[in-house]
Amino acid sequence: MHYDLIIVGAGPAGLACAIEAHRNNLNYLVIEKGVLVNSIYNFPSNMTFFSTSKNLEVGDVPFISHTDKPTRREALEYYRRLAESHALHIQYGNRVLGIKQGEDFQVHTEKQIYACTHLIVATGYYDKARLLHVPGEDLEKVDHYYDDAHRYIGQKLVVVGGANSACDVALETWQKGAEVTMVIRNAQLYQKVKYWILPNIENRIKEGSIKAYFNSTLDRITEDSVRINTPDGPIEIKNDYVLAMTGYLPDYSFLESLGIKFSETSDKIPSFDPETLESNVRNLYLAGVINSGMLTSKLFIENTREDGKRILKSILAKRNT
Repeated sequence: MHYDLIIVGAGPAGLACAIEAHRNNLNYLVIEKGVLVNSIYNFPSNMTFFSTSKNLEVGDVPFISHTDKPTRREALEYYRRLAESHALHIQYGNRVLGIKQGEDFQVHTEKQIYACTHLIVATGYYDKARLLHVPGEDLEKVDHYYDDAHRYIGQKLVVVGGANSACDVALETWQKGAEVTMVIRNAQLYQKVKYWILPNIENRIKEGSIKAYFNSTLDRITEDSVRINTPDGPIEIKNDYVLAMTGYLPDYSFLESLGIKFSETSDKIPSFDPETLESNVRNLYLAGVINSGMLTSKLFIENTREDGKRILKSILAKRNT
């Protein structure tokens, strides 16, 4: 099966590209290994976005939420209606195994092989956790993703990290009855934590309701304890669960297999034309947050939702020459 365009990933950036392809009558297909907006689906069940609903809109379709800051549930419903109203061509539950390049792209998936003239990769970075690389990280009690607090009621919980996710998790689990200890690499919490969360978590730490070790790192995890390197020396505390809220990374092995080059700095930003978002590989475009490389707090839905228009403008210009 040959397409003008294949889009890998059905997140907000992938949907923005699909809508523009649909509007311009391209023969296209979106391939998604999981479900619609898979990353948002796997966010914590009670998560509230930092952005306003207007800044999460895609394809000029209004996003109406009950409050200024929409919830995960509202976002899932919005993107469902978006895909449904445009009758987007999306194939779910079909992982891309590899892509071969010749005159066209051959996209090998779990179900079928497809060919296309142009390819957009919009895979995000939420699937690859930034690991701690400490002994015991592979234990069942350790997780890099958080759903809800129920599992941690009455448990001794260590939360690693000091940014938005870690603060959200620490507060929610403490409010539900967990004994929470935070291990924070820096001297203070990330000061751009959601403005309605930051003073709350700082006050809980100050009063001692949540124990926090700053300038500290997790050294070892065992079945019933953790060892923490602190400025005052190593300590060991009893522990039932560890939630490592240390962030996520793009799937570099997949991107490298496509021939994409990266900056030689620690940021490891992929090579692409800032105007068209075409990568160093001809006819292969990058959309969404993967363009921030290791700087995963640089790009969000609100500043990548126009990527589809930029990419389709380039693709259409090529078709018309």
